[in-house]
Amino acid sequence: MLRPIAKSVEAMEDYKIAIEFDSGEKKIFDVSPYITGSWYGELSDVNYFKSVFANGFTVEWPHGQDLCPDEIYYNSEPA
Repeated sequence: MLRPIAKSVEAMEDYKIAIEFDSGEKKIFDVSPYITGSWYGELSDVNYFKSVFANGFTVEWPHGQDLCPDEIYYNSEPA
């Protein structure tokens, strides 16, 4: 079975994102452990963090930061 694709995403408090997958599942993923270094560190700016969007495959931010689709699906909690 193929992993579901991120259909929509919404930024939440505490650097979490709510993701709806094309399977109809809704899950919550904690991004905070990933916000380190020069590349992902930009996500620590709350306004930038809130600019997350679903790109038709996974979730992404305007400057190209994205998360592995397997990571967001298998390591998220049901909403």
